[in-house]
Amino acid sequence: MDTRDDLALLEAACRAGGEIARRRFQEGCKSWSKQGGSPVTEADLEVDSYLRHTLLDARPDYGWLSEESVDDLARLKRRTLFIVDPIDGTVAFLKGRAHFTVCAAVVRDGAPVAGVVYNPLLDHLYAARADAGAFCNDAPIRVSACHGLTGCAMLGDRGMLTRPPWPQMRVETRNSVAYRMALVADGSFDATLSLSAKRDWDLAAADIILREAGARITDRQGHPLVYNRAGAVQPSMVAAGSRLHDEILAQLA
Repeated sequence: MDTRDDLALLEAACRAGGEIARRRFQEGCKSWSKQGGSPVTEADLEVDSYLRHTLLDARPDYGWLSEESVDDLARLKRRTLFIVDPIDGTVAFLKGRAHFTVCAAVVRDGAPVAGVVYNPLLDHLYAARADAGAFCNDAPIRVSACHGLTGCAMLGDRGMLTRPPWPQMRVETRNSVAYRMALVADGSFDATLSLSAKRDWDLAAADIILREAGARITDRQGHPLVYNRAGAVQPSMVAAGSRLHDEILAQLA
């Protein structure tokens, strides 16, 4: 199936959702803690509502999964669905940092086939569809050629990655997991990993961007990530160019 129209829909929706987030970021908005302690803001809910109505009005036969929507398990019966994180990196949003993103993917048969990660403050729109390459603001992007851990640029947990047995690396972090993945896809960083569980909406949109940019993305055991299962949880995430990815898995083992 041609995913061109789906990607165009995602791009337009994420840009408009990003404008809502940018306006709310500048004006300020209320925030509170969800069950479990993670923060949520009025902006998260406003962007979620906009994306839900815009995307499902255009594709009423698609399922829906979003961080800020009640999970309707009817999605499990849909071959194709949207997986959305209206604001990934809410902590960055609340702290006034330009590291939050609006994320949306089309997932078919458990795998993303189109995805957008949009940073509205920097106006960087990362996009990809299956077998068509990855782009940032319409310019092609490619994962770095780095193949060794020593000296590589890594996005992840500084506390873990800056002590033995890890070699010396340049380690930074970003609150948005999707943004970390996009920065690996465009070669700004060489790899990113998370050993804690992530939800489908954290990863799906950036997953296709990474793969189309030439990266490998798996869990820490090297297994591919499968989306739209009942729990919508991924056990861990490792993303890098092929040779560096193998080295990271060996280090984790």
